[in-house]
Amino acid sequence: MSFLTTLTSAFKGGGGSRVPVSRGFVSPWATAFESGHRRPFDYGASLREAFVENPVAQRAVRIVAEGVGSAPLSEADPKLLALIRAPSAGQSLVETLALHLLLHGNAYAQVAKDASGQPVELFALRPERVSVVPGADGWPSAYDYRLADRTLTIPLEDEDGWPNIIHLKSVHPGDDHYGAGCLSAARQAVAIHNAASEWNRALLANSARPSGALIHASDDGGGLTTDQFERLKAELEAAFSGQPNAGRPMLLEGGLSWQSMAMSPADMDFATLKEAAARDIALAFGVPPMLLGLPGDNTYANYREANRALWRLTLLPLAGKILGGLADGLSAWFADAALSVDLDRVPALSEDRERLWAQVSEASFLSDQEKRRMLGVDGAAA
Repeated sequence: MSFLTTLTSAFKGGGGSRVPVSRGFVSPWATAFESGHRRPFDYGASLREAFVENPVAQRAVRIVAEGVGSAPLSEADPKLLALIRAPSAGQSLVETLALHLLLHGNAYAQVAKDASGQPVELFALRPERVSVVPGADGWPSAYDYRLADRTLTIPLEDEDGWPNIIHLKSVHPGDDHYGAGCLSAARQAVAIHNAASEWNRALLANSARPSGALIHASDDGGGLTTDQFERLKAELEAAFSGQPNAGRPMLLEGGLSWQSMAMSPADMDFATLKEAAARDIALAFGVPPMLLGLPGDNTYANYREANRALWRLTLLPLAGKILGGLADGLSAWFADAALSVDLDRVPALSEDRERLWAQVSEASFLSDQEKRRMLGVDGAAA
């Protein structure tokens, strides 16, 4: 770097002291549920149960992450756009950051630089492997990246004062260093949905027939001996349980009779329970249930309104957080860096933009320059 650049970096960030924040490192994933009988939150296990094994959660997360990753960007510095659009480890950078931010609540982009100190790549780090190293005032001074038995400490800034890592996080009112993800909020709904699916699978494996009870009627009122009970139990499990034995006729003797038992639909309505859990999962990730094909949801009049709500309430705020954080972290190299979604090129918002353009165009009291600024286009005269 040049002498002037180094001199500028020496005075960067000298606009006043900051108040200290908490220095103690307590992972929000280890103490998410400290009271009660629920086990501590495990991000890896919850990620496997939700994203890998649950179809509703995986589809909801993919809708959000892929929507943010494919959102069209407004015109900006060509080098900045090339850096943002470049794949990270073979995956879309913005989509990967959106995935991490949605599930974990934190996303980390490492800034790789060339010999001259210019950024050449942004690499998305796995958030569960990263922990904040607080300084004397509690603010982050470095980041530890843990992989198996290895720990790599990455300073917040390099020797010239330029950022090494861009930390994006969701709002967490109870933590100074980490954000709150949606995966912990969806944990119980995912567990209910998975349990209902497993119950239905087990029920179908037994020919979808309810269990019953063997009743022993004896003239002398005596019951079965221990040996008789164990032998009868083993014979039932071997000859009449499981899918291969479904529907097999049972021959009873010795005063035994079979009494079929079933619970009422009001007590064991697994279909309703499963649909309610699926809607809770969609709610946790900010996806209208209608877009996931869930029945019984009439919040939106049609699919088009639900898709518009997805963009307005979920995709655009998340994209704004990611693009704004990247632009702020890269502002040291790109003066007046600005990244935003081009709303005019989002098909789901075409009707809203068309209405806005018509209203602004008909406003005779506005000048052409004011109309351009309101529509978010270049203010230069045509």
